[in-house]
Amino acid sequence: MNYIPIDIKPNWRKQVIDEKTKKSAQRRLKIIQGQVSGLQKMIDDEKYCVDILTQVAALQASLRGVGEVVVRRHLESCVTAGIKGDNPEKHYDELMRIIYKLT
Repeated sequence: MNYIPIDIKPNWRKQVIDEKTKKSAQRRLKIIQGQVSGLQKMIDDEKYCVDILTQVAALQASLRGVGEVVVRRHLESCVTAGIKGDNPEKHYDELMRIIYKLT
């Protein structure tokens, strides 16, 4: 797959999402929308708390899946190109911040 090196862009923080990543994230987000609707219905119907919490956990896992897809793309393109550039430290710092946010 061909990637545009981040260091040739005027704004190093601009990320390019490719079609494969976009489609995967969108598909996952549509599933999440259905899960949220189901969770809202469970609350409206006053379902058992443990069942609601189980669905909350499933939603959290689904959101982590979206994050995984986007992080992988970011690593394959922007981070890889940035580390090979003139100032790899800023890319390491950014990567550490996003890892911290996602854990």
